[in-house]
Amino acid sequence: MTFFQIGWLAYLVLGLFAGFLAGLLGVGGGAMMVPILVVIFQAAGIAHEHLLHLALGTSMACIIFTAWSSMRAHHAHGAVMWDVVRAFSPGIIVGTIVGTLVVAWAPTRGLALFFSVFISLVALQMALDFKPAARRELPRKGGLMGVGGLIGFVSALAAIGGGSMTVPYLTWCNVEVRRAIATSAAVGLPIAISGTIGYLWNGWHVAGLPAHSLGYIYLPAFALLIVGSMLTAPFGARLAHRLPVKLLKRLFSLVLVLLAAKMLWSLYG
Repeated sequence: MTFFQIGWLAYLVLGLFAGFLAGLLGVGGGAMMVPILVVIFQAAGIAHEHLLHLALGTSMACIIFTAWSSMRAHHAHGAVMWDVVRAFSPGIIVGTIVGTLVVAWAPTRGLALFFSVFISLVALQMALDFKPAARRELPRKGGLMGVGGLIGFVSALAAIGGGSMTVPYLTWCNVEVRRAIATSAAVGLPIAISGTIGYLWNGWHVAGLPAHSLGYIYLPAFALLIVGSMLTAPFGARLAHRLPVKLLKRLFSLVLVLLAAKMLWSLYG
């Protein structure tokens, strides 16, 4: 089996695993996809300066499908606060696009350091099952727009759906947890769409990208990741009601930290 074939198999396996975890733990695949994609791209001989940018862009494009699926499921249960989503969205779109512009200019190693620190904080939040106490009410539309801008900006830098920030913020603003999760799922869609457009546009004329790339989106990886994740997400969702999810989240948080550390070692070592 050639490396080309092994690489395609690796994308499919990664998609299967990411989709399963998304269904089981309610987390997006970006946190796990990015460091593993960096390792696969590096083994494939992709230029060092494009490794993380391609991984971030490809992961962000995948989130469109997972966010859409999750949003539809939560909407069917009537749990999405659409007025909050509408207030968030303008800021999210602007913040996400600005974030992709920063990524386009950022050096790979500095970007990797930011990603690793941020993902480690997300892992810590997950391991401790941190939920801030409700201490205030939701701000007015302008305030939500500003918060959306910050969430979109950071989400673009780390290629995530924003749930690790949106859910704690909404619960802090006295929103019931299930409604916060549902609203966060809907917020993930404008993040993913605007982020994908930004990664596509900013990488469009970059020299040295591999064949079959659209900007910073590597299409073979994108297609196989989507196929894999769509196959296994329903199984993960079913098991979520039978397995000790809190323990699994703690184990997954450890995996995230190890993956981030491995990525740093690959890029700095």
